[in-house]
Amino acid sequence: MIITDTHTHLYSEAFDDDRDLVINRAIEEGVTRFFIPAIDSTYTKSMLKLEKEYPNNIFLMMGLHPTHVKDNYEEELKHVEEMVSKRPFYAIGEIGIDLYWDKSTLNIQKKAFKRQIQLAKQYKLPIVIHCREAFDEIFEVLESEKGDDLYGIFHCFTGTLDQAHLAISYNMKLGIGGVATFKNGKIDRFLKQIDLNHIVLETDSPYLAPVPFRGKRNESSYIINVLKKLSEIYGVSQEHIAKITTENSKAIFKI
Repeated sequence: MIITDTHTHLYSEAFDDDRDLVINRAIEEGVTRFFIPAIDSTYTKSMLKLEKEYPNNIFLMMGLHPTHVKDNYEEELKHVEEMVSKRPFYAIGEIGIDLYWDKSTLNIQKKAFKRQIQLAKQYKLPIVIHCREAFDEIFEVLESEKGDDLYGIFHCFTGTLDQAHLAISYNMKLGIGGVATFKNGKIDRFLKQIDLNHIVLETDSPYLAPVPFRGKRNESSYIINVLKKLSEIYGVSQEHIAKITTENSKAIFKI
């Protein structure tokens, strides 16, 4: 059973004391494909180091996270553009809009999001979207950029059924993680109405640990708990969920 974690911050400081143990625990559970989203330029060196240490398992993205879109965002975007021009990446991400922490940067967040979508199109890459309290704003930008060359993953999807269908209409897979196991997560109530062909698995580790680890540091091996939950929701085997979601990840990332 090959399991793909389409979104994990394994370079995070949260793993500095036991990163190798965390990765090997996941590999023992069958999680052998880890897709690594970027945050900003300060993490690039540690991302490249991780790839060098696990070349068969680690697949890097490049991008500027919306919560890190600050006054120096033009400089950060230049770094993203330079990195993508120098070497292969599997997606532009994570990018998007986050209005939970700071609404005052909405205008430059939109600009950075749009610029990075256009960069993804230039290099024929998928995008990986971060959205927090910003569905309307995200969809406004996606509508302006829609087309066959726009595709990717709506990371950590927590919207409604209607918003799920809208995301899918923009050629997005839905990234499903620990929230699906929460009692108040809500998405478990309608997920069965979404065809499995539109779903990929993720952890967003070290964040959003699934039940029974909620509130603790998340790690990629815990994706098994998400797998079990989706198996219950869809009424199919865990092996089937793993197979379909991994195939979906291959369709997006081309590996």
